[in-house]
Amino acid sequence: MALSLRSWVANEGSKNILLVVWLTVNAVVFWRTFALYSYGPQYHYLHQILGMGLCVSRASASLLNLNCCLVLLPMCRSLLTHLRGTHKVWARSGRRLLDQSRSFHSACGTAICVFSVIHVSAHLVNAISFSVKFSDEFPSLNMAQYRGQDPRIIILTTVPGVTGVLMVVILFLMFTASTHCIRMSSYEVFWYTHNLFILFYVILMVHAVGGALKYQTNLDTHTPGCMPTNHSSAEDTSTNQERELEDWQQREPICREEAQFQSHFPETWLWVLVPLCVYCTERVCRYIRSRTPVTIVTVLSHPCDVIEVRMLKDGFKAKPGQYVLLNCPSVSSFENHPFTLTMCPTEKKRTFGIHLRVVGDWTERFSQLLFPEVSSGDHILPMMQQRNFPKVCVDGPFGSPSEEVFGYEQSVLIWEG
Repeated sequence: MALSLRSWVANEGSKNILLVVWLTVNAVVFWRTFALYSYGPQYHYLHQILGMGLCVSRASASLLNLNCCLVLLPMCRSLLTHLRGTHKVWARSGRRLLDQSRSFHSACGTAICVFSVIHVSAHLVNAISFSVKFSDEFPSLNMAQYRGQDPRIIILTTVPGVTGVLMVVILFLMFTASTHCIRMSSYEVFWYTHNLFILFYVILMVHAVGGALKYQTNLDTHTPGCMPTNHSSAEDTSTNQERELEDWQQREPICREEAQFQSHFPETWLWVLVPLCVYCTERVCRYIRSRTPVTIVTVLSHPCDVIEVRMLKDGFKAKPGQYVLLNCPSVSSFENHPFTLTMCPTEKKRTFGIHLRVVGDWTERFSQLLFPEVSSGDHILPMMQQRNFPKVCVDGPFGSPSEEVFGYEQSVLIWEG
């Protein structure tokens, strides 16, 4: 029992600690934002109109900002590979934690979808509240133009509403195309829809510019709920009413000026700018690196529709267990598929290789370019025929859990047939 517990802590402990920390941060951010919009005096009048819809919509928006900030970092492959390589900084448990980057990316993506549903639902309620509870006392606070305005008009004629609808459509496409069945049956659909994240982030930063929700700016001269000055100058009040008015004035301060409101400064870009710049910078560097010419040296056809490709690239260095992203413009200009390196360059031999199995549309088209006329048995194309090979681009290498294979006394190889 103790041995199994130690094994669980060694293998799963760091992952679960990270999960607890992530959930705790989400809970704290949600509650702090919820409390701010519930009890903050600057939102007193807006809360009177929207009620709980205001608190839920803003709290879920804060979690969307947080997770949109985090979701890109696990996809910075070069950064993670560098961290994995710094063995003096990262212990084995830390490197094992990096192996969960894809799972963390999926968790953040799921959180974005869940809180988007909550955020959209709350704002639908807010649109109805703006129409039904139209404030005649503070016209500038209303998102509706008049009492009883169709909530659909409020949504479809404002910047937050239109951009919100567009982001919902993009998220729906990305989420559905990320499911296992679609990703396995049609990787192209997953790839193209997932790259809509660039458009999503652009719209996300525009979404907050509309300034649908406003806060009070003059709290020092207009205490929320204070009595207007015109009430104190009424001449037709009775003696009892005057006494009641004096008692009220002692309890409630008199407004020195009308309440003034303004929209928040857009803060979404503050959340996503740094990770977006890090990710875009890495993608640019990777694109430049992958443009270095790659020479296909040898292609071998093995049984069970397995193809071995041996290549040569200047300056390419890799460790056993790492993987590369392979791109073939003749098949698809934008698709990059990961393949584990089965042969790494050495000081004496600079070639490296991968094994791929023909199981999908991309690999099938790629194999047809490698073997225009496939024959039975092992097939070897010598170097003199390399001019007939298609152009390929290699991005990487990137770190993977397989790098740790030489750090253990015993290793277990499991073959899935």
